Amino acid sequence: MELFSPPVAFHFSVMFMGMVPPVPDMAFQEVSGLESGLETETVVEGGENRFVHQLPKPAKRGNLQLKRGMTSYASGLVQWCKSTIEGDFAAAIRPKDITVSLLNEMRVPVAVWSVGNAYPVKWTVGALDAMKNELAVETIELAYTTLERKM
Repeated sequence: MELFSPPVAFHFSVMFMGMVPPVPDMAFQEVSGLESGLETETVVEGGENRFVHQLPKPAKRGNLQLKRGMTSYASGLVQWCKSTIEGDFAAAIRPKDITVSLLNEMRVPVAVWSVGNAYPVKWTVGALDAMKNELAVETIELAYTTLERKM
């Protein structure tokens, strides 16, 4: 009999599909924003006073937030963010598909989310404070079109 042990939230991986040059610095300290939901529209039917109809609208998604220690300027992810956010639309935005996997102790995925057509919309550098002995942290926020849990 196999017992189910709940997965831990600190063991995960993030993979960017089609990143050129390959990005070796994909270690993130935190991933958030894997969320989607349906909003509804209330419609009142004439002559029907017992209830109102709740009709679904298209799915709404938050932004995916990736937090990590700052990396070098040569990072493929830094270059992608820079060209998208600082490019003044001189070139077309190039969305990427992303896979986020929650891993067990053997590095086997126990849950996988597929994030489609993601692109950077915000890039934040954490506070620089001479009174603290901490790593410089950057947060990359990505808008995306689709979110699907694969397993």
